[in-house]
Amino acid sequence: MRIGVLTGGGDCPGLNAAIRGLVRRGAKEYGAEFTGFRDGWRGPLERDAVPLGVADVRDILPLGGTILGSSRTNPLKEEDGIGRIARNLAELGLDALVAIGGEDTLGVAHALHEAGVPVVGVPKTIDNDLSGTDQTFGFDTAVAIATEAADRLRTTAESHHRALVCEVMGRHAGWIALHTGLAAGAEVVLVPERPFDMAQVTAHVEARFGAARAAVLVVSEGARPLEGSLELQTGELDAFGHVRLGGVGERIAGELERRTGREARSVVLGHLQRGGTPTAFDRVLATRFGLHAADAVHAGAFGAMVALRGTEIVRVPLAEAVGTLKTVPLERYAEAEVFFG
Repeated sequence: MRIGVLTGGGDCPGLNAAIRGLVRRGAKEYGAEFTGFRDGWRGPLERDAVPLGVADVRDILPLGGTILGSSRTNPLKEEDGIGRIARNLAELGLDALVAIGGEDTLGVAHALHEAGVPVVGVPKTIDNDLSGTDQTFGFDTAVAIATEAADRLRTTAESHHRALVCEVMGRHAGWIALHTGLAAGAEVVLVPERPFDMAQVTAHVEARFGAARAAVLVVSEGARPLEGSLELQTGELDAFGHVRLGGVGERIAGELERRTGREARSVVLGHLQRGGTPTAFDRVLATRFGLHAADAVHAGAFGAMVALRGTEIVRVPLAEAVGTLKTVPLERYAEAEVFFG
């Protein structure tokens, strides 16, 4: 059997571990041959492919990023994009395709499956917002990096008696902010699922100043204010129609300075959360996903995504994975609110 593999969307710690698990299991257990597509969906669209053997995946387990490259190319926006990919896979003699990615990448994989292309999905996103799986690899690394940053920000905030706003990724789901805020003991955590009142945020910060302490706020990039409480600007769209966000932390810091008369600064972690070596948890989870993806292809379980349920790896329909985003339940957010102020 000949299997294609690609990594799409934002790069993520653990991608190389997943590729390694897939290739090692597929080659060793099933005698499969692999073809890697460069730069996400651009690869199969343009037939930009390379052989991918066991020797190519040696020593890549601890590496961040992806040896195959990635992009946000959207075949659904290309003329006959799905048809072109299907024809290219057939002409390359591939029997199946494994797509490793988040909501957008797996959405294209689902469209391919509906068009009759044998495809298996592997969930990847630092945002942890994919339905159908308890957790995605990359999330643990992102939270670890953000927590270390928030811990470091606290020491300088305390030294200068100021508020520091740490902006983390999370367009529509605030999992990174929630876990980072709880782990770092943040005085305020703001997530997209719960619009914030700037007056209440200010009150929490002033309570800390009143106790002769500083304040650390952890804010999702997609956090939004209650209507009229703070004006925010939006950015341009990417290939999948998502607004490129960023800047909410700076706006909140500026508003805190204006309202409290005390210094406030913001730090945008941005791509630091994606980069570098994955944590041990993400290495193991990504490896297991790769192993089970090889099993799914061998079993002919196409149209499925491998997923974590409890401690077991299971298969769920791709439609379930991309149907709705997994957002932070308000009861989980309430756990963080206990520590505000």
